Amino acid sequence: MTMTLGEKLRKHRDDKGYSLDQLAKLSNTSKSYLWELENRSERKPSGEKLARIAQFLEITSDYLLDDKAQPDEEMAKTAFFRKFNNLEEDDQKKISDMIDMWRKKD
Repeated sequence: MTMTLGEKLRKHRDDKGYSLDQLAKLSNTSKSYLWELENRSERKPSGEKLARIAQFLEITSDYLLDDKAQPDEEMAKTAFFRKFNNLEEDDQKKISDMIDMWRKKD
């Protein structure tokens, strides 16, 4: 089943429990911009804004733009690594240390 950009945005926003206002504040976009992405058939999303929105929905902008793409484990991993790469170096180190501790348990 194919889903449009608007359908995907609404579905993932609802899955996260975000209102338009909440996602707008988190992603530093306007509520009206998000509403238009979700409801208008003719739209030209900004790559930068779409990437920020996707980050907070824990999906990728590539997935949003491909009507035939379905959410899968690879997309979730890509979204995680993008989020990880945006962390401060100290926070990345903490996560890396936690992973090392888990490995030692095995």
